[in-house]
Amino acid sequence: MTTASLDFSEPGARSFLAGAPGERMVLNMGPSHPSTHGVLRLVLELDGEVVTKAVPEIGYLHRGDEKIAENTTWAQFIPYTDRLDYLAPLANNVAYSLAVEKLFGVQEQLPRRCQYIRVMCCELARVSSHLLGVGCFAMDVGAMTVFLYTFTERERIYDLCESLTGARFTTSYTRIGGLARDLPEGWLDQVADFIPRCWKTLDEIEKLISRNRIFVDRTKGIGVLKSEVALDYGVTGPNLRSSGIADDLRRKHPYLVYSELDFEVVVGAVGDCYDRYLVRIEEMRQSLRILKQCIAAMPDGPVNLDDPKIVLPKKEKVLTKMEELIHQFILVTQGANAPAGEVWFEAENPKGRLGFYINSRGGGTPHRLKIRGPSFANLSVLPALLPGSMLSDVAAILGSLDFVMGECDR
Repeated sequence: MTTASLDFSEPGARSFLAGAPGERMVLNMGPSHPSTHGVLRLVLELDGEVVTKAVPEIGYLHRGDEKIAENTTWAQFIPYTDRLDYLAPLANNVAYSLAVEKLFGVQEQLPRRCQYIRVMCCELARVSSHLLGVGCFAMDVGAMTVFLYTFTERERIYDLCESLTGARFTTSYTRIGGLARDLPEGWLDQVADFIPRCWKTLDEIEKLISRNRIFVDRTKGIGVLKSEVALDYGVTGPNLRSSGIADDLRRKHPYLVYSELDFEVVVGAVGDCYDRYLVRIEEMRQSLRILKQCIAAMPDGPVNLDDPKIVLPKKEKVLTKMEELIHQFILVTQGANAPAGEVWFEAENPKGRLGFYINSRGGGTPHRLKIRGPSFANLSVLPALLPGSMLSDVAAILGSLDFVMGECDR
């Protein structure tokens, strides 16, 4: 059909003039997984190749975690927390358990050995999560080799997780009042061997892309997130610190034994994609420093509270003593009897602040439980961050934010 014979009043005929001055095109990006790091749909309005409007659409992965929590016991919900930020399940377990322990009033009574092991779990999860974030981000802008480096190190972390918990991915290792089990023999030595190897890999990654012309051109000055905008939208974690704000709960409101450890809060200056990459690289080094200190200071002693109304008794006692059998039966069937009240607790997870609000009316299940997923807030900034960017920069910006839909669609 030629231009002269085209009836522009027909439906669909306007697409013929999509490139004409004043015309804008609406484009769907996602929810295919490779382009948007999960089942995220972006509705983009384009003026040529420049984004003029961006609307993130979520909900494709919704699983009702918060309602599930209200129908399970305190301990039964722990495996569901693995599936929030499923790239850092150990850290999710710890954050949720600390929230429940705050409700029970035992958070400050946790054995020292338990606290040190939990810190190690959180920092291994942070390194693992950042390795994936950096590797996928680099691949988004064309650097395939970095992805191979980072995933090799993640496999080593999964080996450590498997040795510690019996699972590589969904660990469910933490328990209310302690841990599922103590460290296996030789595990600290395995972590000590991992630290220098991972540090060397981080150096190699920086040599590969930190001054690579293509990587720098695709990331420097792209997706600049001003500190005031980040605060307005509730952005937390590395994305906020990259904008120059030293906000880290491990320093601001220390929990476990973080107040006793020596590490730096890493901040950026510009808040662009390049800064977000650099902050995650340096945060991994700080996590390795924390791991090294935990190995050196690891105390002896129990890993669980001595409280039979919260912690399951040892299996040999359950099989030989009536009192322990009764405690086991009640904890498994009814759950630990929590006091009435409400608490809020948030931890510094790899993606940002992971928070739990618990409303209890007493008994073995929460009356209400709400989850503050950092990726949800981090994604909310996209309508302010993407306009003005080129379409080719959208993938780079999404990769630099390093979100995960599991804790967004709760």
